[in-house]
Amino acid sequence: PVTYKSEKLAAELGLSNLYITFSGWWPEKGARMRTCSFKETEAYSVCGRLDPANERILVVASAGNTARAFAKVCSDNSIPLLISIPEDNMDALWFSEPLNDCVKIIASPKGSDYFDAIALSDKVCADPAFMAEGGAKNAARRDGMGTTLLSAVEVIGRIPDAYFQAIGSGTGTIAVWENNLRLIEDGLFGNHKMRLYPSQNDPFTIMYDSWNLHSRNLVPLTPEEARTAAAEIDAKVLSNRKPPYSLSGGLFDAMEDAGGELFKVSNRDLHKWKDEFRRLEGIDIHNAAAVAVASLAAAVNEGIVNADETIMLNITGGGEELAKSENNVVYAKPDLILDPEMPAESIIAQVIELYK
Repeated sequence: PVTYKSEKLAAELGLSNLYITFSGWWPEKGARMRTCSFKETEAYSVCGRLDPANERILVVASAGNTARAFAKVCSDNSIPLLISIPEDNMDALWFSEPLNDCVKIIASPKGSDYFDAIALSDKVCADPAFMAEGGAKNAARRDGMGTTLLSAVEVIGRIPDAYFQAIGSGTGTIAVWENNLRLIEDGLFGNHKMRLYPSQNDPFTIMYDSWNLHSRNLVPLTPEEARTAAAEIDAKVLSNRKPPYSLSGGLFDAMEDAGGELFKVSNRDLHKWKDEFRRLEGIDIHNAAAVAVASLAAAVNEGIVNADETIMLNITGGGEELAKSENNVVYAKPDLILDPEMPAESIIAQVIELYK
């Protein structure tokens, strides 16, 4: 990731020390993530941690950006990979060149969501030939995502006072909290904890609702409620209905330890601040990143952050329009569309055929 001090967005918000950590395609700033997402940070660290003697097939369930990042890294390095993604999110799987044959894609049917893709991948991983990537519990994933904070402190020279990011699972926020604690132990960049301000896209607000009740347990959400809410939000990647919120070391613990608040952002405000970011900073950003920008604007408006505080805004994806204009674009297609309600044996048998 690349961190720089904002001038125009900072002036618009009346902030004197706003730093933007940008992941994506913006060569002018030195950002060259071809998938245009900070999920690349975790894909490289996870794949780099694999045992070279490993013969199992890595399995990644994703709502879009994670799948694109892992597909690129595994394709470039000939690492066998199975992606599980909702069919409705297949437009997120664009690349600058066709994928290596070592990467296969299965999709849950139209009308399904991220949780259905997870259920599909869980059934595949019941077979010993496959290995689940592990999600938030994978230390390599968290350490990769935590490089956003390392980028920021190198540029700023200190740990920020406040941190803003849009969340689907909350793993990125957990990751920077963990790295904040390491930086305190190191001592070079200060000894304070930055307050955490994650945000969700309304009406998919399971963590926002739970935190506002100050409940470690997630508020109940039926599959139908989750699908309806996921269909209504424009930041589709923020629709994880079973995030690592409640478990020890999860988002609830991070928020309790560091302090801060959760925000919810409407589609209307998302698009307003997406347009404003482009106008002011000069680059397009993903819908999820725009949720974070809108939450920062709300925090300023509500007096939650002070004008002279050092603030880190994590722009988790951007430059996609620029990247597509400068590079060839190839869209991947699913190798199989599978109903997650099917018996595991049938799903596994069909998937194994893909690798023969």
